[in-house]
Amino acid sequence: MGGRQAKLKLHWQILIALALAVVAGRLSGMHGGLLGVSFYAVYDFVGTLFLNGLKMIIVPLVVSSIVTGVAGVGGALGLERLGAKTLVYYLTTSLLAILTGLVLVNLLAPGVIHGQPALEVLGLSGQQAAQAAAKVRGHGAGDLAGIVLSLVPPNVIAAAANGQMLGLIFFSILFGYFMTRIEESYAEALYNFWQGLFEVMMRITGWVMKFAPIGVFALVAKVVAGIGPEETQALAQSLGTFTLTVLLALALHALVTLPLLLRFVAKVSPRRHYRAMGPALLTAFSTASSSATLPLTMECVEKNAGVSNRTTSFVLPLGATVNMDGTALYECVAAMFIAQAYGIDLSLTTQFTVVLIALLTSIGVAAVPAASLVAITVILSSIGLPVEAIGLILAVDRILDMFRTAVNVFSDSCGAVLVGRLEGEEGILGNAGPNQAGARQGA
Repeated sequence: MGGRQAKLKLHWQILIALALAVVAGRLSGMHGGLLGVSFYAVYDFVGTLFLNGLKMIIVPLVVSSIVTGVAGVGGALGLERLGAKTLVYYLTTSLLAILTGLVLVNLLAPGVIHGQPALEVLGLSGQQAAQAAAKVRGHGAGDLAGIVLSLVPPNVIAAAANGQMLGLIFFSILFGYFMTRIEESYAEALYNFWQGLFEVMMRITGWVMKFAPIGVFALVAKVVAGIGPEETQALAQSLGTFTLTVLLALALHALVTLPLLLRFVAKVSPRRHYRAMGPALLTAFSTASSSATLPLTMECVEKNAGVSNRTTSFVLPLGATVNMDGTALYECVAAMFIAQAYGIDLSLTTQFTVVLIALLTSIGVAAVPAASLVAITVILSSIGLPVEAIGLILAVDRILDMFRTAVNVFSDSCGAVLVGRLEGEEGILGNAGPNQAGARQGA
């Protein structure tokens, strides 16, 4: 049974680890041990080691990803008009998705149970909550001027060392953009360096994620060991509300925001587009991978929706790399959920910081394994919140990953339709033109 095909997929390993963690945590409690070694201390050590591994990869991964991504887009903007419309669409829809998640997470407050922060239910100490609150208050996000200043760090190396990711992300965007504006020989050498670094970081990320089942086991077992049966029920309630919040926000974006753009900007039928994209959406949902779904997405958009190959071949591969509406929405809701669980009332400007970082990280780390996990770590570190509660979010991450990937792919396809229509293409989703019959047949 040692064959490659016999190996369980990562998400199944994590689900099994979650189930075992609940059992182990319940049996050991906070005081169980063996040979004088506390199981609770072991859970804490292993969980911290896993989180440290995630933190270790953040800076080089985010920087190399953004530099190569922006440089690639910058080079593609020889298509100028098409590229500009595509990027405006992607930035707009990602921002709308994040704001939708922000509104719902504030309304439903999944991190609050019976009017009280869920910190005790989540196994978080009051001292930790107080320390987190102090970090948030002292993080320089008290006013808009502080946020703008944090975008331009006086020392990029110090910003990386101190976890000031907002400035580091902004510098990476600038570096990637201007890398395409220098002499070609220098630009190529720089691009090869950053692309090589990115490939190495992808490998390291994949290696770290191999230990995700062990890390999740330790993080969840620690929480379960520290709570009783009634608190376990409350924990399930809190995670259930969190899941509902994410699903509602994703539904609003996919069933309201994007269809409105199709109807009033692209002037096509949203219903026809849903039918055209059916196979790709089902594949995206089952695989939880935008990249793996890309060939089918392109086929559905071209053959079923009637978008030209010129538009499809540019918009969709770019979208699979940088356009992650569902992921950005999820990052924002997860960060706010953790803040609520700690009993921290984030100011509007701090929430604006969350929105901005979610937007930038959704572009910068979209193509990496466990992109949401890395991005949420970036957000929490940037606003001064601890990252240890990520283990709890992983308990429901797999099912939410399937839904948000489907939203990501649907947004990409809407972008292709919208850009195609703005470029004057006819025959898209039944509009009068040479491709009308093919579009109707495919729909």
